[in-house]
Amino acid sequence: MGFSFWHWAILFLLIGVPVFFAVRSAIKPSQNPASLVGFGGWLMLLAILQAFSPLRTLVSLGSSSEGYRQLMTLPNGTLAVYGEVALLLAFVVFQVVVLVTMLRRSYRFKQLFLYQWFVIPIVFILDTAWISAVLGIPVSQVLAGNTLIAAIVSFALTGIWVAYIYKSVRVRNTFTKTGASGQVVSAS
Repeated sequence: MGFSFWHWAILFLLIGVPVFFAVRSAIKPSQNPASLVGFGGWLMLLAILQAFSPLRTLVSLGSSSEGYRQLMTLPNGTLAVYGEVALLLAFVVFQVVVLVTMLRRSYRFKQLFLYQWFVIPIVFILDTAWISAVLGIPVSQVLAGNTLIAAIVSFALTGIWVAYIYKSVRVRNTFTKTGASGQVVSAS
């Protein structure tokens, strides 16, 4: 099954249009860079997407429940399902940690978001290898449908956001809090 022209057009619109506007807004400098602080502009869109990312992972987990029931009837199926669920729940916990650091405006958010980007293919590879090894089936059977394409698109889109985070003046001005209380502690 290949991609038709319309699939490519939709993919171009989903990736190309945000990239175009991000590059265009990055080219024109702000009149007052110090005023770019807080959740606004592109950072607001990223905050919304980050807030929904754990929910999206949980919905994906829930929508796989019928497939999990079918897998449990196979030899080692229960082990395969429990391993995949544990891996995805660990990923959800990490996504929530990234979300909390973002909401607290911690300086660690940029680094954790970068790690989250790296974790996307790691989770995908570990999950694929786990299912293949435990069930004793070829990787090509595990990668049925658009599974690989969805993972690549997710990785690419998150990569665009990583580039934004490391280039944005608003992000640099917003994520500055350190310490447990969000303030820099000094001995006076």
